[in-house]
Amino acid sequence: MRLSVVIPVFNEESTLEVLLEKVQAAGLPDVVRALEIVIVDDCSSDQTWSVLEAWHPEARNDGLPVEVARHRHPKNRGKGAALKTGFAAATGDVLLIQDADLEYDPADYPGLLKPIIDGHAEVVYGSRFLGGPHRVLFFWHYLGNTFLTLLSNMFSDINLTDMETCYKVFKREVIDQITLRSDRFGFEPEFTAKVARLGVRIYEVPISYHGRTYAEGKKIGWKDGVSAIWSILRFNLWSR
Repeated sequence: MRLSVVIPVFNEESTLEVLLEKVQAAGLPDVVRALEIVIVDDCSSDQTWSVLEAWHPEARNDGLPVEVARHRHPKNRGKGAALKTGFAAATGDVLLIQDADLEYDPADYPGLLKPIIDGHAEVVYGSRFLGGPHRVLFFWHYLGNTFLTLLSNMFSDINLTDMETCYKVFKREVIDQITLRSDRFGFEPEFTAKVARLGVRIYEVPISYHGRTYAEGKKIGWKDGVSAIWSILRFNLWSR
C-alpha cells in the first residue's frame, strides 16, 4: 500500500512544522510501503508557506520512503478547494485527510487504516465521540456536531456518530468515483452524502481529539454550521 496524507493548510505557521514531524514519524502498518505527504497552502497570509518551504522530512527508523509535495493556491478558496487540489495531486492507493492544527493526532493512523487493510472497508471515519480521549471544551459545538451528523444520517441512511470529523480515510477508487463541488466546509457533508450513495463499506473507529479554543486559533463558527445544513440538503436531495 502507498499512503497519501493530504493536509489542507491556512494560517497555521505556529503548528505546521510540529504537525509535519508527527506525520512523517507516525507508526504505520507493515503493509504501507511508501508515505506521501501532500500539503496544500490555501493562500495563507502568515508565514505558513515559508515554514512549508523550509521543512524537509527526516529519514524514518523503519526505512519507509517519505515523499513531500507542496502546493499553494494563489488566492484563498477554502478547505474543500484545498482538498480537491490535494486529491488530484496524490498518488497513493489510500488517501487520509489530516488537519494542520494539532487537534487530530497522527498516532491514530494504525487504527484508521486497520479496517481497510483487513479488507472490511473502503472508507473509514475517525470519530471523536466513540470513547477516545478528548479535551473537554464547548457544549454547543458538541451539540451542533451531533445535530449535523443526525441530519446527515437521516438523509443518507447511514449511522455515523461524527460526520464532521477531519479524519476520513478512503481507497483511491472511491474518490475517483466522486465529483466534489464544495470549496469550503461543505466538503464534509458532500463527501458523506456521495460515499453513502456509492454503497461502499464505511467503518468508524475511535480517535483522540485535542480541540482548540478560539484564542488558540480555532476557525470554524456558527456560519459554517448553517452552511453545513444547506450542504446536507443540497447534496442529499437536489444534487444527485
